Amino acid sequence: MADSLVIVESPAKAKTIGKYLGSKFIVKASMGHIRDLPKSQMGVEVGKDFNLKYITIRGKGNVLKELKDASKKVKKVYLAADPDREGEAIAWHLAHYLELDENDTCRVVFNEITKQAVKDAFKAPRPINMDLVNAQQARRVLDRLVGYKISPLLWKKVKKGLSAGRVQSVAVKLIIDRENEIKAFEPEEYWSITAHLLREGKAFEAKFLSLGNDKKELATQADVNEVLAAIGNKPFSVSEVKEKERLRNPSPPFITSSLQQEAARKLNFRASKTMQIAQQLYEGVDLGKEGTVGLITYMRTDSTRISPVAQEEAQGYIVGKYGESYYPETPRVYLKKNANTQDAHEAIRPTSVLREPEQMKPFLSRDQLRLYKLVWERFVASQMASAVLDTMTVDLVSGPATFRANGSKLKFPGFMKVYVESNDDGTTEEDRLLPPLHAGDAVETKEIDPKQHFTQPPPRYTEARLVRTMEELGIGRPSTYAPTLETIQKRNYVAIEDKKFFPTELGDLINQLMEEFFPEILDTEFTANMEDDLDHVEEGKENWIAVIEEFYKSFEKRLEVAEEEMKEIEIKDEPSDEICEKCGRPMVYKMGRFGKFLACSGFPDCRNTKPIVKATGVICPKCKKGHIVERRSKKGRMFYGCDQYPECDYVSWDKPVAKPCPECGSMMTEKRTKNGVQWNCTQCSHNEMAPESDDGSE
Repeated sequence: MADSLVIVESPAKAKTIGKYLGSKFIVKASMGHIRDLPKSQMGVEVGKDFNLKYITIRGKGNVLKELKDASKKVKKVYLAADPDREGEAIAWHLAHYLELDENDTCRVVFNEITKQAVKDAFKAPRPINMDLVNAQQARRVLDRLVGYKISPLLWKKVKKGLSAGRVQSVAVKLIIDRENEIKAFEPEEYWSITAHLLREGKAFEAKFLSLGNDKKELATQADVNEVLAAIGNKPFSVSEVKEKERLRNPSPPFITSSLQQEAARKLNFRASKTMQIAQQLYEGVDLGKEGTVGLITYMRTDSTRISPVAQEEAQGYIVGKYGESYYPETPRVYLKKNANTQDAHEAIRPTSVLREPEQMKPFLSRDQLRLYKLVWERFVASQMASAVLDTMTVDLVSGPATFRANGSKLKFPGFMKVYVESNDDGTTEEDRLLPPLHAGDAVETKEIDPKQHFTQPPPRYTEARLVRTMEELGIGRPSTYAPTLETIQKRNYVAIEDKKFFPTELGDLINQLMEEFFPEILDTEFTANMEDDLDHVEEGKENWIAVIEEFYKSFEKRLEVAEEEMKEIEIKDEPSDEICEKCGRPMVYKMGRFGKFLACSGFPDCRNTKPIVKATGVICPKCKKGHIVERRSKKGRMFYGCDQYPECDYVSWDKPVAKPCPECGSMMTEKRTKNGVQWNCTQCSHNEMAPESDDGSE
């Protein structure tokens, strides 16, 4: 008979841990939180020490009965929820329900679900950390006060179904502010001059640098003409060559935000998908003979710290696989990025580097493997030696004009043998080789190419950019990024097009009301300071009730003013030229979860709706009659299909190109690569790079 009951959140985690602990332990799942504040009311007694009214979550009755019955049959109950604020709160609620002493050593935490980590954790159980619980409660109360006080006001003054939130409202404001910057942006003209040169048959490029002793800005065509006149037909020669060795260091192992950003850039994953798959890898995967094992450490963290054991294992692997030269002279230590960093957890890393991605392939789904490979490669690279590059800067003269050519060559790959971090435009560093050049060398001029350019507005936010900005501003914490991005889309405050956030009219309207009546909620500094206060509660430096009281003083006054002065706003549907084919009434544009759609103005008598299709100008390659149009799947993903559906069932995820293949005349589709947009023929092997776009969105 078992002596102890262990309670975790999920069945997957229970299954993994159960195999490690043996027959003396029963492991059961609480299925997440068991108690919460009621949905039908705020559940917080304002002015009475902010007492919280917790209720049992609907549908948890059977789970709780099972846990209660099991707890009576054992000598000891251990609460092994996740090692963060939410996990501590779940443990506290379970202790309350099961009538456990929260000061007893009933809490067990581990950063990774491996046999050794779990067994070590059970050797050192601790009491429930009430500072962590109070930090979670404080966040919950703050979110309730903002959500349950402002949302009914928006329902009454604007329309039902709206909401506001401490973090979500700031995220929407960031997107709107960026859109306003783009609209207000006035492009400025500038020019460049590129010399296409040859040395001993090898081509290279040099960019205009200066005229005479002064750097010259090429603002207009007149400036360009002055330089071209000064050059005339004069030959180019090398005036100076500088060569030096440069080190490039690896990126630190992943934290929550950097994992979400890199998974978006390299794997095209949404933040929520990244966290969902990371949770699966953390909780455990069946590896056949090895059993169920957690493959990565806990995925909600903002610390780049790693354990000495993991570092030692990485050293052994790197030296054994690549050789001594690939390991740095001293092990790498990554320091805290800023004061906000919580160092309770390690960085996100594989639980063992010996489980190479290729070996895991038979046991993982495609997406699990891709994310595991990303985590594995990033961690291994983070422990490796720096890459060494030979860089070359060459100045060339033609008359009074100086041009500069830059080149680099990878001398020693170091960490780049395993992994190179991408950036927002998808590019990575590659060799840019120059031919052998020495001072005094004459070079052949192939072409002088002047080009006009215009400055571009700041880029719209992608999920990766928005997460990074929120992190830099101190808004939210690792656990809040993904749900925040989901909420602002669900509320129709923003929409995603071509992976970029655009504010909706509704989002803009709510933002204006929030700016007028609740400016503190939208103040990034105020929100970041509030996050710091919650961290101080977690550290035992602040009283959570005092933090809430301080916030509520000014917030209550704002509410009173808004109740009195906020005007009622009627949101009118935008008319369209379409007529409902079912009842003959005009159709209107409405905003749905995945953007605008057409709906009958006779609702609720007529409930006809249809998607807005966007023409691509490409004839369907299957039926040759219809045209390809943009559509959205039920999950909001863009795809392309024939407008003659259901007569023609042609569909494709790839965006068609209006230009036919120059070799066989078939349809081409576009694909984004690290070098830009590439057009590929759907029938033959032809491909070509698309012309550069200057829409300012990248």
